[in-house]
Formats: sequence, structure tokens, C-alpha cells
Amino acid sequence: MGNRVSQPVKGRLMDRHGQMPVSAPGAVINSGCLLLLLVGDDPTLALAAIVLAGLSSPPLEAGLRALWPTVLPDPHRRRVALALDTGSQGLLYIAGPLLVAVLATAYGPRAAILATVVLGLLGTTVVLTAPPSRTWRPQHTAGSAAAGLHSTPLSLIFLAHAGFGIALGAMNVWAVAMAELHDMDLLSGLIPAAFATGSFLGGLLYARRAWPGSPIVQLLSAAAGFCAGWLPLLALPGPHMATVVVTVPGMFLTVVIACGFTTADALVPTQRRTEAYAWLIASVGVGQAAGTALAGALATHRLTAAALPAAGAALALTVLAAARHRITARGGH
Repeated sequence: MGNRVSQPVKGRLMDRHGQMPVSAPGAVINSGCLLLLLVGDDPTLALAAIVLAGLSSPPLEAGLRALWPTVLPDPHRRRVALALDTGSQGLLYIAGPLLVAVLATAYGPRAAILATVVLGLLGTTVVLTAPPSRTWRPQHTAGSAAAGLHSTPLSLIFLAHAGFGIALGAMNVWAVAMAELHDMDLLSGLIPAAFATGSFLGGLLYARRAWPGSPIVQLLSAAAGFCAGWLPLLALPGPHMATVVVTVPGMFLTVVIACGFTTADALVPTQRRTEAYAWLIASVGVGQAAGTALAGALATHRLTAAALPAAGAALALTVLAAARHRITARGGH
């Protein structure tokens, strides 16, 4: 959560000072905090280290997406890159927990923490030393700090992505509730993995061809599909059917996120692009936290818990539908 909340601040710093001065110190502080978890068993120290690790985590996601316009000036190719980028991230939610579980089981939790530190530093180094990141320069100019980032259309885009986040957070808790209900521990990981697999496949399909309509039209269409994909859960399907069903909204998630970035891109000044992307990422993260909290409180009510992902998606769809004309008027196509 700390990582998500601090994203806009780090995005703004990146827009002003570049990627290396922000992400490199963040990676070092983040790694140091994680290593503190290996020292002693003081719960207060552990909590402080985890919070600081989240706050200092390098904003690689926003930074990477800020590079695409310079690496791929062609809008069509940039759309494909965003789709593949977003879809492939879903694989992290399959491979990451699996790797942690294997390491923790075979060598203990300390090995999992060390692997996290090593992979985090390695990944940050690869990104920051890549030519696009090394050559990227902030476009901050006098007066750009006053350039409004929180216009009504853009704020509505952020709010809609919080709705998508609510659906994601609620799904994770619902998966745990399903595992407990059916006495199948595997479900708590299998359902999110099926959703992530659908997201990856959706990214591949979206990237394969040009789709009709402007980014906001595609965003609305994908949001409608994302919302409709959750509705079968209201029938309270069994574990096997539920695992299959969640791949459907998963396939629309990549399109939703990719089109969200493309739409926001048209609404912000170039010199505030990273910060805008960071706000989108933070909006999803805050929504996930809210969805997790709501689902946790409602976990004992089967129908309500199953309906919560659809409710979050419906909120997002409603906000986007209301914002469409304002976004179009502002140049968001």
C-alpha cells in the first residue's frame, strides 16, 4: 500500500529530475529495509521496515510507461507495447508467489527475502541502465508545475481505475473465501492465477490487431466487458467453474489498463506524463486496498462477497460513461 500511495510523489520527482536520481536511491533504501527483516524478531521494527520499503520502492512501472512515447512514437505500436507490457505483468502474480513459496519451503523465509532483494536490485539496474532510460530527460519547464493535472476528466479516469482496483481486491479475498468454503487451499492461488492468465491472453489478443474506435471508446467497451465478466459469479458457481469464469474479466483487464494509460496520455502535458501514470497506478492500488477491506468485512455473506467485484467494475463503467463527453472535449478522443 505504501508503494501505491507514494507513486504520485515519486512520479512527479521523476518528471523533474529524471529516472536515475529517483529510482536508484529508492531501490537501495527498499533493499535495505527488506534486509532489516532478517535482523531480529522485533515486530515494531519489521512493520516500520515494511512501510518504509513500500514508500521507497522505485516507481519502475510508471517510469517504464513514460518511456514508451519516446521509444515508440507511432501510436499504434505504442498501443501494442502497452498491451503486452500490461498483460505480461499478470504473469508476475503467478510466478512471484510460486517462487516465494518454493524458496520458503525449501530453504526458509530468509531465502525468499534475499531472493526478493536480489531480483529487485537486478531488475532496477537493468531498467535504469537500458539506453531508453539513460537517454530520457525530463521536459520540465518554467510554469509546468502549475500545469493542471487534476482536471475533472482526468480525475474521473483516476476514480474509474479505483473501481477496477476494488474488483481486483475483492476477487483476491473472495478466492480465499472460496478455498475455505470448499476446503480447497489451492483455490486461493488458483483463482487469481486463472485471472492473471486471462489478462495475459487478453493482452496478446488486443495487441494482434488494430481495434476500431478511439481510446475512450475502447476503454468504455473493455470496461463493459470487464463488468459483465463478473456477473456469472452471482450464480455462486462451484470451484472449477469459478476458476474458468474469472478468466473472462481477466481478458478485459489488460485492455482497460492499456486504454486508460492511452486516454490519460492525451489529457496531460508531456512534462507531467510520469506523474499522471503514477496517479493511475496509485488509483488502482488504493481501490485494491478498499476492495480487500470491503470483501474482508463481507466474506461471510456469500452472495454479497461474490457481487463485490462486479460492483467495483460497475462503478468504473458508470464513471467512464459519465466522463466520456468531457474527455472527448478535452482532446482525449
